[in-house]
Formats: sequence, structure tokens, C-alpha cells
Amino acid sequence: MKIGLDAFGSDNAPFPEVEGSVMAIKENICETIYLVGNSEVLTKELSKFVYPKERIVIIHADEVITMDDNASNAARTKQNSSMVKTLQLHKEGSVDAALSMGNTGAVMAASLLTLGRVKNLHRPAIAVTLPTVEGHAIVLDVGANADCKPEYLDHFAIMGYLYARFLFNVENPRVALLNIGEESKKGNELTKKAYTLLEGNKSINFIGNIEGKDVVQGAAEVVICDGFVGNVLLKTVEGVAYAMFTMIKEQVKKDWIAKVGAMLSFPVFRFIKKKMDHSEYGGALLVGLNGVSVVGHGRSNATAIKNAIKFTSRIAKSNLPQQIEKFFTEKVVS
Repeated sequence: MKIGLDAFGSDNAPFPEVEGSVMAIKENICETIYLVGNSEVLTKELSKFVYPKERIVIIHADEVITMDDNASNAARTKQNSSMVKTLQLHKEGSVDAALSMGNTGAVMAASLLTLGRVKNLHRPAIAVTLPTVEGHAIVLDVGANADCKPEYLDHFAIMGYLYARFLFNVENPRVALLNIGEESKKGNELTKKAYTLLEGNKSINFIGNIEGKDVVQGAAEVVICDGFVGNVLLKTVEGVAYAMFTMIKEQVKKDWIAKVGAMLSFPVFRFIKKKMDHSEYGGALLVGLNGVSVVGHGRSNATAIKNAIKFTSRIAKSNLPQQIEKFFTEKVVS
């Protein structure tokens, strides 16, 4: 498995990308990693590590798409950027998948321009894996489509259902629509019309509406929403997790009895922290494209990037994009 990595995407690039790549190669997560970016800088950074030299290949790119760049403009005009060149490597078949920790909007725009959208699909989406009490839930869309039509959500549901089946091996994943109430008549015009479409969709296991609190309880394996709502949900869950652990640390420092209790409970805290840590989940898959494009967190450290490479490799091996393409090509989808 060959993975293309935009080496200048993260906030602290290229240091986490280089170290994370070396870690991934040493753990045999994939066969080869193509690091894309300024070759002089990458060569200097790689010289600090001991690893099988033939398994990390440097591809030079002069430009960088920053977090401040306009997403669509940068994707079109910066054709020699590390992000775009990584995707081009995937399109031409040099690598099996593309990964970037860069500007999410630019990754989405560049992926769509370079790889193209699956035939008969209304819109691609960004899918993330959220930790739940029962395990995890796939949530989409979380930012690619702020304004949606009911038909978009119907297609998101199909892609999420296939995602849960072919990547997480859930035989008949439950699909739910994120809403302000469980009743079918609740919500705005978008969710009401989407509910009708999802209810009549025989290709998925639709269980109805769920509220925000039900997502983390594990009420469904797949949660559908528009990109605006999904992004708010994602950032809220991340913020609550961070705030929870910050408050626990502050309280433990104030009381010696609490410190003793925290020491005894350390294995529990470590398990919960690991489960809630975004770096453990690898990244977000851009579903609905003719290829594998994954975007990771801009604040990713080396461990997070190693896990993102692992996640990207797993997606490529699962043939999920091919399964989605097969479904929308062979079935008559409105």
C-alpha cells in the first residue's frame, strides 16, 4: 500500500508529517509513503531519523496552501502546491490514497477538482468517526455542504451505510437523522422532507430521528445531517471533551484525597482520554469521490499523523470508494 502525504499541511509542518511517516514505516503500516513538499526541507528533516530509506519517497512541490487561503481559489491556482500534487499522484495511480492535514475546504475543493465526483451522486461529504458509549458513530456531513437539499441527505445516508458495512463490518448499520426531536414531524423543512426520503429508502436501515444527546449514547452507527449542523456537532463534542478533562485536572490539584483517587482511577482516565482523543481516529474521509482522500486535524502531532496514515491505508484496502461507485452506478438513485 502506497500513501501520498501532503507534508506541508499541518500547523507545525513538516515536522509532524516527517516523524509520523517514519513511525508508520517502522510499524509497517504501509509499504511506501510519498512525502510531498519542499524537497530540501524534507531531506534535511528525514536525515534526523533512521529508517528504510527506500520506503519514504520525496516529491518536490514549490507551493503551500495555507489555512488562510481561499479554499476554492487556492485549489485552482496553486497547482504546484503540496496538497494538489499529492492528489495528482493518487489520480495518476502512483499512490493508493491521498492524505493532508491542511485547510479542510481546500482539501475538499482540490479533491473534487482532481479526482472527480462519483457518477449519479448529488454531493460528496466529509465523514468523521465520533466515539460513543456503544463504540463509535459515523457522522456526515460535517462541513462540505453547509446548505443541503433533502436529496443530498438521502445520498449521505447511503454512503454512511456502506461506510459502516465495509469499513467497520457492521452487518446492517442503523442510520438516523439528526434533528431537534424524535417525532417525524419535528425539525425544519429540510429535515422533514429528508425524513420522508430516508423512510422510503430500502437500501438502508433507517431508524428515524435522533437528538444530539443520542449521538454520543450510540443510538445509531450512522448519523446524517447537513454540513453546518454536523460541523457544530463535531466542534462541540471536541470542546466538551477538552473542557471535561481540564476541569478534572483542576479539581484533582486542589485536594490531596482527590489526587489519591485519581491515581487509583488512572487506568480508567487513560482509557477515556484515548477514546475521546481525535488523534486516535486518524482523520475524516471525503466520501463520494473517485478515490481515497483523507483530511486530518491541523493540530496533529506525529502520533496523530501515524494514525491518519493507518486510517488512510485501511480505507484504501477496504475498497469503500469502489463500493460507493458501484452502488450509484448500478442502482437507479434519484
